[in-house]
Amino acid sequence: MNSDVVAAKGPTRFLSATLEKQCWGFMIGSALFALGSAPGFMEWAGASAANLSFFVGAWFFTGAAAIQYALSGAATTATADGGKQFRGEWLSAATQLAGTLLFNASTAAALHAATVTEERRRVWSPDAAGSVAFLASGILAVIVFAQVVRIWAPRRRDWWATQINLLGCIAFGLSAVGAYVTSAGQTVSDEVASAGTFVGALCFLVSAGLSLPRWSRA
Repeated sequence: MNSDVVAAKGPTRFLSATLEKQCWGFMIGSALFALGSAPGFMEWAGASAANLSFFVGAWFFTGAAAIQYALSGAATTATADGGKQFRGEWLSAATQLAGTLLFNASTAAALHAATVTEERRRVWSPDAAGSVAFLASGILAVIVFAQVVRIWAPRRRDWWATQINLLGCIAFGLSAVGAYVTSAGQTVSDEVASAGTFVGALCFLVSAGLSLPRWSRA
């Protein structure tokens, strides 16, 4: 019996949801998105390398978001009148997870999209929807923090993490606007699309770093 328990510790530990795993997942995913959108990287390595970096990074985002969803707790809570309402923390995590899944679809399609129709329907559409989901999640996170703590708390590390995360969500939204593909097959602004992705990824990287348990303890 003891040997079975010892053998089970490995898989159990690997599958356990922890804040540290969540933070590292977001940090690695953000670093890959920042790499793919870094100034000059696409010209040097090619569009395929950049798209591959986004594709792998999106999976790290999804893994981290799944952990955050698992850690967010119950979906509803009891109200004073005996009813139930959705918890803001759960809504934020669920919305973000949905956004990462949309980024998975978008980055996967970008690896082999060959026509304008494919670019618009299979790449841009889920990318834009994912950006909207991220923005909603970021706003919900700020609201939850304001309710639990207060709206202005610059001396708290988690306050900065929440605010910087929202800035990253806004930057990703601007990136989606710049990446819109017209009927002529041209994007609205490659510069805005790349800059928004790069800045947003850096914001997510810093936000996740600030949320690392070891830094919080320090």
